[in-house]
Amino acid sequence: MNSERIIRIMAGSFILLSLLLGAPASPLYHSSYWLWFTAFVGLNLLQSGFTGFCPPERMLWKLGVKKAGDQAG
Repeated sequence: MNSERIIRIMAGSFILLSLLLGAPASPLYHSSYWLWFTAFVGLNLLQSGFTGFCPPERMLWKLGVKKAGDQAG
């Protein structure tokens, strides 16, 4: 699994979790402040799309996870 795929899985998981914790209609509702985390993840995705800079992806690279364009083998 490459870093781009892991980032997409992480971002989607964070958004869904924060919506579950922040939406009043959710059975796991805790506080509406969790919606700020949803906005933070969304803004990070947006800026990453424009700039190509994604801190979690760089951390994954340092941990040895392959980049999106690298070939296995």
